[in-house]
Amino acid sequence: MALKPEPTAPFHSVQYALRVLETISRHGGGVTDAQIARETGLPTGHLAPMLLMLRREGYVEQVGDGAYVIGDSLVLLGSGTTRQEALERKLQETLTELRDSVGAAVYISRYIDGEVRITQYADGPRTPKVNEYVDFRSAAHASAVGKCLLTQLDQNGRRDHLSRHKIARLTSRTITNEKLLFSKLDAQPPTVPVLDLQEYAVGTVCAAVPLTAGSAVGCLALSLPIEHAHRLRAAADTLNRRAAPVVPSLTL
Repeated sequence: MALKPEPTAPFHSVQYALRVLETISRHGGGVTDAQIARETGLPTGHLAPMLLMLRREGYVEQVGDGAYVIGDSLVLLGSGTTRQEALERKLQETLTELRDSVGAAVYISRYIDGEVRITQYADGPRTPKVNEYVDFRSAAHASAVGKCLLTQLDQNGRRDHLSRHKIARLTSRTITNEKLLFSKLDAQPPTVPVLDLQEYAVGTVCAAVPLTAGSAVGCLALSLPIEHAHRLRAAADTLNRRAAPVVPSLTL
């Protein structure tokens, strides 16, 4: 799988979150925020909200003298045979909170072995998930999930994918021209959610934000029925802001 050169990482990028966690893990007796800032190079203005998020999610804890140590969530994620179960449980809790926060079904998708895969999701009676009438693996050119994953591949990676999954018209809004599709993918700002305005399915709108770590390609997405389309951009912006807690779970 070929990846695009990594752009300037947005806040929810994995890079700084991992640097902070690695630094705290190296200091078994605890480490101050000033020391974390020195070792990670993360500006103090960004470090404070990062540490607050990691504390809230249980990845780090603050002890009596104000120093930071690794938290139970991080320990559990690295605990041998229970790691996968712990990871899935933590992700599901996060997705459920996101579902309730944005008022939409939410999904985690990964690009694994050249295929689009929805690995976990959270829906409900008031937040129905997308009706997968066409396999998502064959609809990357049309869905917000697929397009978000394709933006993270280089030209060769995209062409390889489309050589195995031919572009098909799913609705009147589906882009079926490869050159136009690639142009839109290249023009997509990395910090702006990717939208699907009834390109995959009539009656459904979606948004996705990238979650990238090294060679791992993933995204966080949401879907809404068309009658709630007026909420899409606000919900997508909330999803973008709330994506940070998902990053450690995806990459540890």
